[in-house]
Amino acid sequence: MKNVDFDVSLDAFGHLCLCLTDGSTHSDVVPVRAFPIAAPDDGVSIIGSDGHELVWIPKLSALDTQRQALLEATLAQREFMPVIQRLVQVSTFATPSQWTVTTSRGDTVFTLKGEDDIRRLNANTLLIADSHGVHYLINDMAALDRNSKRLLDRFL
Repeated sequence: MKNVDFDVSLDAFGHLCLCLTDGSTHSDVVPVRAFPIAAPDDGVSIIGSDGHELVWIPKLSALDTQRQALLEATLAQREFMPVIQRLVQVSTFATPSQWTVTTSRGDTVFTLKGEDDIRRLNANTLLIADSHGVHYLINDMAALDRNSKRLLDRFL
């Protein structure tokens, strides 16, 4: 989709609405980042309720502060991804196993169904999916404490 001028707002139900310069209005639209981890500011698409792209935003930071703030707030609700800061313990080194971790959102316990639920994004970054589909991010494995590295190494 071509980069077009647009306006966004929230309706009475808190859903994002899109108004294009041609006068068309689209309710219940969803912003989606093209590269949420590697380049969160680059490439945001606004998707209509039918699943089709309505607007392509090459750089989110290029928008005015009002539109940028509204889209960032909507994206934050959609992209719940706690960052694992420390692995406290794992119930067993076989899967499924229960992991107790400290994250950017607090302490939690989740179940890892299998080693396939740990995805390496680059040399130091991991994406871990729990049994409920919640994704956890480890930004830098090298920055983890020694015990966390030891526990994680058993699954890699």
